[in-house]
Amino acid sequence: MLKSIRPTVDNQVRPWAGRSRGGQPMSFNRAPSKDLEPWLGRVYATPVDLPDDYELVSGLLNDCSMVRIQLSGKWQAHTADGVNDYGPAALIFGPHSKFMRIKVTGSFVSIGLALRPGAGHAIFGVAASEVVDRIVPFERVGLDSQIALNNLNRYSDATSWVNTIEARFRQIVEAKGRPLPDPVTTAFENLAYENPAANIGDFAEELCISMRQLQRIINRDFGMAPKQVLRRARALDMASHLHGVADEKEADDLILRYFDQAQMTREFTEFFGMTPRQFMKTPNPLMTLTLEARQAKRLEMLKRLPPGATRPWQ
Repeated sequence: MLKSIRPTVDNQVRPWAGRSRGGQPMSFNRAPSKDLEPWLGRVYATPVDLPDDYELVSGLLNDCSMVRIQLSGKWQAHTADGVNDYGPAALIFGPHSKFMRIKVTGSFVSIGLALRPGAGHAIFGVAASEVVDRIVPFERVGLDSQIALNNLNRYSDATSWVNTIEARFRQIVEAKGRPLPDPVTTAFENLAYENPAANIGDFAEELCISMRQLQRIINRDFGMAPKQVLRRARALDMASHLHGVADEKEADDLILRYFDQAQMTREFTEFFGMTPRQFMKTPNPLMTLTLEARQAKRLEMLKRLPPGATRPWQ
């Protein structure tokens, strides 16, 4: 019988948006403006106050590509291209097939956009499969990193940061003619949020496409095979529960997605490199910030939470 596990609390990170009721850190994040919903899942700003010599060892596991503009801080990431160091930079993080180790030294400010699956291909012509587990500069998609940094460095508050980056993204979308992600991709994204234990064959049949077509589209826009995408979604939802940033009313349903404890442990370890119990006991503030924003997005997309409403874990 699978049992609920209470999360640990990391007392080192002091983000602007405070903490959940369980003591976990939260960033300033909100749903995108209505006109940008086809391409964006979330906009966020994360200013974190730490001692200058403090090394925050954490990591990330995102299910979508992320536009991240790091205004400050010294970053190190273990990517598919090796271990890379970053200072202030405008970057695109591809989706992750596994936990990406991250180290940050001192205080930092990170501002960004969560791209919905397929948005990168529709807007920039870049498939998720090309950037999975990678970090690339803005120049990879024809944008100017320094201009992005300069625009955001004019401000010092979260609202101005997210409004500025969102306005710039709107200009790009308009200039490209507002091309939409593949409707198959959008439908599969909803499936991953609502029922990641679903049968892939049934989904393809409902959309009247072949399994080969489904595999090609999902690999292009998610960077992984369909079954892996759903397994990652299950693991991310469980990780949110373990770190106290999920709706506790869903706890039993999240557990019942797995056949037994062994399956949950095996799949969770595949993505995070540690068991659920190890994950619970290991402070992982960057991952918690990511999970909190993802769960807010998920509940809003599933119409279980109105945009801007108090989240169940707050």
